[in-house]
Amino acid sequence: MGRRKKEPKSVHRENIASAASVLFMEKGITETSMDDIAKAAGYSKATLYVYFKNKEEIIGILVLDSMKKLYGYIVSALEQQESTKSRYDLICDGLVQYQEEFPFYFKMVLDKINIDFEKDDCLEEEKETFQVGEELNAKIKDFLISGMEKGDLRTNLEIMPTIFHFWGMLSGIIQLSSNKEEYIKNSMGLSKKQFLEYGFSMLYCSIAAKERCR
Repeated sequence: MGRRKKEPKSVHRENIASAASVLFMEKGITETSMDDIAKAAGYSKATLYVYFKNKEEIIGILVLDSMKKLYGYIVSALEQQESTKSRYDLICDGLVQYQEEFPFYFKMVLDKINIDFEKDDCLEEEKETFQVGEELNAKIKDFLISGMEKGDLRTNLEIMPTIFHFWGMLSGIIQLSSNKEEYIKNSMGLSKKQFLEYGFSMLYCSIAAKERCR
């Protein structure tokens, strides 16, 4: 325990958040108590509260970390290729990879995000998560504008509604393929990969210039 005390605060917070993440995936957030997290992390409950004031703060840390990973996937996809379609395909691949690696947080980061930062109980992690999300939307905005300027995408796209439809449709297709994988295979004769490719292609055609929809 003496060595533990000498470790930086960030190490303890990471240990606790990691243990909480496992419990959230196994039991769900609501069913996981601070007692559960303390036991899983190997801390007393009193010590737990030295590093986190409540469960919401732990969730905030995990969501922020997950959002940063999502940002990394998307930025990497956008930087790897120049053509609009190739960049789009890599964005889709990045989202699929993210969902497969972090299925619990995939839904969470695309769920409701607090934007009321005037509240006294607002967490710093919530503010940062919002900012990362805004930076991510800016990257998608640049992608759309670039595609429109090249003539690859429809020139009448309304940017912000398109961005939100973009996230909603892509995440919906990916989540559906995960939840209904066996049904899709048995009823349609499609693998998860084939189902996703078909859905991604349909979505691209909805924003692509008519002559570029192949």
